[in-house]
Amino acid sequence: MRIFSGIQPTGDKHLGNWSGGFRQYAATQDRGDDAFFCIVDLHSITVEYDPEELREQTLDLAAMLFATGLDPERSTVFIQSHVPAHTEAAWLLGSATSFGELRRMTQFKDKAERQEFISAGLFTYPVLQAADILLYQTDAVPVGEDQRQHIELARDVAERFNARHGETFTLPAMIAPEVGGRIMDLQEPERKMSTTGGTPQGTVRMLDEPEVVRKKFKSAVTDSGSEVLRADDKPGITNLIEIMGVATGEPLEGIESRYDGAGYGAFKTDVGEAVVELLAPIQARYHELRSDPRELQRLLARGAEKAREASDPTLQAMLDAMGFVRSEFGRNFGAARPREL
Repeated sequence: MRIFSGIQPTGDKHLGNWSGGFRQYAATQDRGDDAFFCIVDLHSITVEYDPEELREQTLDLAAMLFATGLDPERSTVFIQSHVPAHTEAAWLLGSATSFGELRRMTQFKDKAERQEFISAGLFTYPVLQAADILLYQTDAVPVGEDQRQHIELARDVAERFNARHGETFTLPAMIAPEVGGRIMDLQEPERKMSTTGGTPQGTVRMLDEPEVVRKKFKSAVTDSGSEVLRADDKPGITNLIEIMGVATGEPLEGIESRYDGAGYGAFKTDVGEAVVELLAPIQARYHELRSDPRELQRLLARGAEKAREASDPTLQAMLDAMGFVRSEFGRNFGAARPREL
């Protein structure tokens, strides 16, 4: 099975990123999947940003991906801007994407409300995301639940392109974890955990010190009553139960049974300790990798080479299917091999 997923190098990575994404990424290696994981730096420039921060955050994310379990021998980890086929394919796929589809994208509307300047890139970035996925003939995309609309758009675009130009793309399916696909803010459990849209005290960062993690869980908002049970009217405690489940691997029913009658205080303390234990080896490995930027860049260059080789056949098939004239002397766009007449 061919796996692809991408993550933006913006904002500090947090427990929700690990639960909905990073832990799924590492799990693909155990299944023996052919996996590509892309640091989508081109998506990061659709809103106001600082260039130096983008450089540092890109390397930070690379270190975090390897620290959370990705093995460069078994997975391809690379930076999006290092593989020109992504932007080339996005332009081509724009012809198979409607204005109405992009206008209905929920994340565009949410982000546009928070921007004084709304870039064209913010409107069209779902096309680039579709290109990211489709270039690799992806079978499955492991992402959090909040990305479902984007995966559905990628499928729609692929189907439309295939209908117009012949079978070119595999239709990707979304893989979302049954538990922990959408971790919520500890202070406002009605919205997802986020370093950009969440609360500082309700967002557990992957690099938070142990005492900071413990404090955040001890002050987590719970609900009326004292029962440690999942329920629609108990979003705070339901979120904490899911976090305990993904941190320890224990079934949610077992957690509810084990804390029957224990009360919220003891439970919140134990969830915090479980997360501290989860993060400790990740943080140690991250700091080791981040201290050697040349080795980190070497690993990324290796991944980019593999990604260029894997994506080029699809780009060439797109160009052929769409009727572009082959060049006798070189590439049409960014393909790795000359296109002969």
